[in-house]
Amino acid sequence: MESINKTPRQIVEELDQYVIGQNKAKKAIAVALRNRYRRMQLSKELQDDISPKNLLMIGPTGVGKTEIARRLAKIVNAPFVKVEATKFTEVGYVGRDVESMARDLAEVAYQMEKKDAFKKVRSKAEQAANKKLIKLIVPAKQKEQDPNQMLFNAFRDLQAGKMPNNFGNQDSNEEVTDSIRNERLSMMEKLNQGLLEKYEVTINVDDPATQFNNQSGMLGQMGIDLSSLSSMMPSRKVERKMTVSEAREILIREESEKLVNTADLADAAIKRAENTGIIFIDEIDKIAIKGQQGSGQVSREGVQRDILPIVEGSQISTKYGLLKTDHILFIGSGAFHESKPSDLIAELQGRFPIRVELEDLSTEDFVKILTEPNNALVKQYIAMIGTDNIDVTFTIEAIRRVAEVAYKLNHETENIGARRLHTILEKLLEDLLFEGPDMQMGEITITEAYVNEKIGSIANDKDLSQYIL
Repeated sequence: MESINKTPRQIVEELDQYVIGQNKAKKAIAVALRNRYRRMQLSKELQDDISPKNLLMIGPTGVGKTEIARRLAKIVNAPFVKVEATKFTEVGYVGRDVESMARDLAEVAYQMEKKDAFKKVRSKAEQAANKKLIKLIVPAKQKEQDPNQMLFNAFRDLQAGKMPNNFGNQDSNEEVTDSIRNERLSMMEKLNQGLLEKYEVTINVDDPATQFNNQSGMLGQMGIDLSSLSSMMPSRKVERKMTVSEAREILIREESEKLVNTADLADAAIKRAENTGIIFIDEIDKIAIKGQQGSGQVSREGVQRDILPIVEGSQISTKYGLLKTDHILFIGSGAFHESKPSDLIAELQGRFPIRVELEDLSTEDFVKILTEPNNALVKQYIAMIGTDNIDVTFTIEAIRRVAEVAYKLNHETENIGARRLHTILEKLLEDLLFEGPDMQMGEITITEAYVNEKIGSIANDKDLSQYIL
């Protein structure tokens, strides 16, 4: 739980590095997150009584709703799942089952636990992987064995309740001479010194074509776990040639799997998802019931009624065990252009007590979005064009002009928020991105005049701008 032991102020400060403005939304989310940490410090009786204060974020597309939730999960290292309400259908209709959001969260939590566990055993796994690499680099001669005797020994071991000893075990069939042993010791020394990283070896890996994917098919969405079935079937191996450094990582994963207890991981994953999990339900306004009767009204209300018990708190069957959703934090998000939060069924409204309206982005916000965040768009384009040995700089006037065009277009056409900047910059730098690799010039400055020349006339033509920008 140390991962969420951050003050609301610290959480907002980290969100500020990626999301411009929207201080009300950041503050509300930071408080909701801190409340989860506060709950974990209380007695077990009080913990059970305190339910998370789910949030409903309201605002037009492109103002930072999804980005806030996505960054939030990374900041606090919590299991996070983003789902779209429009992908779900009422029970009895073809489409995604609403319970799949909880199963997806359990899967994310399990992978996080697995990653943490692998870190703890990496040193031991790496030693075992290096031993395997040496045997691949300096193979020993295989002993000749009678197939009938191998089958007899394997059957005898199984009757005794033991795993077959030599059946399929290449190590036990190796004939290691003194010269091979000495060569392996020499190679191990070179391996430890990092002199064999580019050396190529051939290893057997699981054939990806035969792997079961529980998350993609209908059976996976229904919570039916095929992993137990796949483990009973012999896995098909394929040979791959790769460098020692690449092979080591694959072998480390294989060895790590042997060193960790999957039952412990599953139990820890369920607890992690239950106590720190975040489910972000996007486009929740699309399942709100409009004032007038519509052909999809029954289905939309059905989806809401299916989502309701999960948000209220219920037990969902996952392949890692039963997941209780009582203390999972749900964040709903929607533009609510054609509907209002009050158009949701009353029970669901009550489960999202904190409402936050995200503000429309101003010209100043666009200037900051272009320049300030760690992943600012201008920084991205400068870095990309820099790969062609061209040093691009933007004047502040040029950046402001791009921001003004974006603000104007959002108010004259459809308001798509900061996503408008992607379209404008791509059009603005189109010629430079195309001609860059062939240009001999080393430095280029993007000025306000250049912006006006490239996109000014398009922006002023309403008929043209709504199609191009």
